[in-house]
Amino acid sequence: MADFKKLPFFGKPAMEFTDRILKCIDCGAEFVFTAGEQLFFYDKQFKNDPKHCKQCKAKRSSGGARVRPETRTACSACGAETTVPFKPTQGRPVLCRSCFQKQPKPQPAFPSKPAEDARPEPETPTEQN
Repeated sequence: MADFKKLPFFGKPAMEFTDRILKCIDCGAEFVFTAGEQLFFYDKQFKNDPKHCKQCKAKRSSGGARVRPETRTACSACGAETTVPFKPTQGRPVLCRSCFQKQPKPQPAFPSKPAEDARPEPETPTEQN
């Protein structure tokens, strides 16, 4: 009699999954990574195990307000004191809101559509007698 656990199923190698205990990187609680979840991850070709328990994952996906670090600094253009939602790095200018909004908008490196008059006219074949 054939051992069906060793036969490939629809071209995929036969794999047995067992429940595993993982640790949440947010709260440190242990959670079960079930065999069914592992099969789902395998089918979707996910390479990494889950890092968050269901409770922490729900908190992250609920769209709760994220706390951004506010850093007080001086504007590089006008010298006014301002706060920015990041930690400034040395050598890069930091602008206040009004100076930032005065900057010209950057032009895209590649235009999305070429200008109509910039296209060369297609050559029409001429009939030869």
